[in-house]
Amino acid sequence: MSSNNNNNNNNSSSGSGSGSGSNSNGGYTTTSSGTNSQGNHYCSRDYGSSASNSNSYHYSNNNGSYYYSNPNGSTYYNNGGGYSKYTPSSGGK
Repeated sequence: MSSNNNNNNNNSSSGSGSGSGSNSNGGYTTTSSGTNSQGNHYCSRDYGSSASNSNSYHYSNNNGSYYYSNPNGSTYYNNGGGYSKYTPSSGGK
């Protein structure tokens, strides 16, 4: 199967929600979240300066695909149709 990740930008439309708050269990603050006009969900989280990727995010699209940019610097993409790709962190703080 192809490793073409052109669908990673499906969440480029503006969202219709925002929020903030903290979660002591996860150690993050939600900086933005919502659902855009195409029905795609996104959530951006701030894990603080000690995280390799302090401003991580994830989104899920109405076609079943989803993408995670994790606080440890790794990423995970699933196209919703059987293809997935995990990219480990290239190092960290």
